[in-house]
Amino acid sequence: MYHYSLLDLSPVPEGGTAADALSNTVALAKAAERAGYHRFWLAEHHNMPGIASAATAVVIGRVASETSTIRVGAGGVMLPNHAPLVIAEQFGTLETMYPGRIDLGLGRAPGTDMATARALRRHMVQEDSFPQDVVELLQYLNETDEAARIRAIPGLGTHVPVWILGSSLYGAQLAAHLGLPYAFASHFAPAMLEQALTVYRESFRPTGALAHPYAMMAAGVCAAETDAEAAYLRSSQILSFARLRSGRPGKLPPPVENVRDQIPEAVLAQVDEAMSCSATGSPETVRRRLGELVDRYRPDELMVTGMIHDPAARVRSFEIAAEALGDIQVKAAA
Repeated sequence: MYHYSLLDLSPVPEGGTAADALSNTVALAKAAERAGYHRFWLAEHHNMPGIASAATAVVIGRVASETSTIRVGAGGVMLPNHAPLVIAEQFGTLETMYPGRIDLGLGRAPGTDMATARALRRHMVQEDSFPQDVVELLQYLNETDEAARIRAIPGLGTHVPVWILGSSLYGAQLAAHLGLPYAFASHFAPAMLEQALTVYRESFRPTGALAHPYAMMAAGVCAAETDAEAAYLRSSQILSFARLRSGRPGKLPPPVENVRDQIPEAVLAQVDEAMSCSATGSPETVRRRLGELVDRYRPDELMVTGMIHDPAARVRSFEIAAEALGDIQVKAAA
């Protein structure tokens, strides 16, 4: 494992506002930089009461302006919602302002419900143009010919690193075909993780930008001083995810006792499966569990994520995770 990184969804807590969520994101990014995280990514979601990072490029710019060394990027931008030229201009602008620190992860899903997707795109089409859109976007970012008929300005020649995101074999195959780094969303859809990593690594086609496959996996984390405290804090995310699966998305609730008694058994089974790639507990428990994930899947990079209602407890959770991941990184390099 070469690096460990952090994905933040800018959760809006019950009793709080989107402004609070974005302020908490900036504070977390600063703490992540101090703790040694390599990247800080944000994700595009729309029409979600509990997530404040819809205007992802805007939030990335704010985070980059408040930090100095950590890489900041999208994990990811949902490309079907946008014209490739617009994304090239946005991330070319970010790279121009914060050179050497910007990443662009691309997803194929809408990041919302279909009614909202129609509102975003205005005109829905049947065919899947994601591969062609990725190639077009790469051309805008990598193009160096000032005389090209269509150019991204800024963006031209910035070579912003582009990642393919996925939770199935589709993204793994596309990333391998294009010779791009690949990130698997195992923090909420772990079922095909092992197979996707195998497909990506075995099918990878080297390019001038990337000579060898580079795979990132994601894992949930909720760390505290004791196993019991961590389990209590994690109840917020469990309850939030259960409500989402039940068609009732909302703000991030405060933690509760006996959360499993408050969720229907069928929904709880779905939540447990979706969130199984995770580490919850004391520093020792989290170190052991994250070490098991790294030993099993051998990612080049591990990205952790987690939603906790109390911002200070969330910062502390990621500090504990960073200490564990730093130890695992040293062990992997030995």
